[in-house]
Amino acid sequence: MCEDELIPPQADMTEREWLRAGSETTAGGPSMRTTGRVPQWVNRRTLLGGAMAGAALTVLPSPAQSPASAAPRLGGPGAFPFPEHPNSKGEFAVLVTGDAGTGDEAQYAVAAAARDLCRTEGIGLAVGLGDNIYENGPESDDDSEFQDKFEKPNSGIDVPWLMVLGNHDCSGLIPGSGGDPSRGDREVAYAATSRRWYMPSRYYSVPLPAADPLVEFFAIDTIPWSSYVAQLDPHYRWDGPYMRQQRSWLDGALRASRARWKVVIGHHPYLNNGKHGSAGSYDGFEIGNYTSGVHLKDMYENVVCGRADLILSGHDHTLQILEPTARTGGTRQVVCGASAKTEDGKAHFGHPVAWQNFSDNGFMVLKVSGARLTIDAYTVDVATRKATLAHRTHQTRPVAAPARTHA
Repeated sequence: MCEDELIPPQADMTEREWLRAGSETTAGGPSMRTTGRVPQWVNRRTLLGGAMAGAALTVLPSPAQSPASAAPRLGGPGAFPFPEHPNSKGEFAVLVTGDAGTGDEAQYAVAAAARDLCRTEGIGLAVGLGDNIYENGPESDDDSEFQDKFEKPNSGIDVPWLMVLGNHDCSGLIPGSGGDPSRGDREVAYAATSRRWYMPSRYYSVPLPAADPLVEFFAIDTIPWSSYVAQLDPHYRWDGPYMRQQRSWLDGALRASRARWKVVIGHHPYLNNGKHGSAGSYDGFEIGNYTSGVHLKDMYENVVCGRADLILSGHDHTLQILEPTARTGGTRQVVCGASAKTEDGKAHFGHPVAWQNFSDNGFMVLKVSGARLTIDAYTVDVATRKATLAHRTHQTRPVAAPARTHA
């Protein structure tokens, strides 16, 4: 048994409850583990960390996967290139969408609104946060659904799209289960023929600009950690070689990154006020190696929090810009999963938030310069296909500043 199975999931405690639990544990029992990567303003005693999943196990390479960094741009003939210079405003502007792959009117409306904004904001890159092909992923690497649920809706948004896998992309017989991760290889293969779709591996990194990065994106595959059913293939078990390799890669890639800003992108969020809940207690389940996402929680807390500036996620069909806190080590969680579907209109949990919306379709734009990181949240009226700027958040201080800085 892995040691972190003994740690009860506590992902949906309030920040105050979480801090109190840390103080009580430190005072009256064994000290809580910490990431050791927390900004100086965070009280280390308050950080909850699980034991590293499979830490004593050798990291085995997967013959089917080799994580890639983006330089040069790979893809189909005439693939849209990565931006190597900031736009006219001195920023790298990135469109952020999630849970978009329905092919329905709402997806087309959000894409149309985003297309208009791409021109005015000088957007040179886009992100797709999973559930790219509803309801259970493509049947082959040339499935017509790639055209109907990605290429046609996003026509005119002529930039590279950093894509990650969602639970619906890897479903098999049970839609949304995430029970057949191997289906995700079809989306990796599709990247070889698309001008937009970028997915050189199931997890990978993209620095911008490549030679002297200001920002680096770390795309991860959260599915085998958070499927609704147990993984039967030993390769994709939560403690199997694929997940151990991915975790080791992410840890090393974040450590080695020279970028001022670091952004982790994956389908499942660490913290979330929507109905799915947070890692460790997804959908109200708090036992077992799957469904709850307890091992994804452990990975976020021990590898990502306090090292990345942002976690961009979908899964919940909402728009949320959560606040960085002691619990996250200063890392900000953003949920952007309303690009084709919406939720029930109400918050289900109370994590500290800068802004959130549980009713409207929408998208976000991430703007990065040497001086600041900005997140603009847009809601979209499906009938008129028009976007409205609903909120703007600025951040001027990186969580983990690199050795050198950008002007």
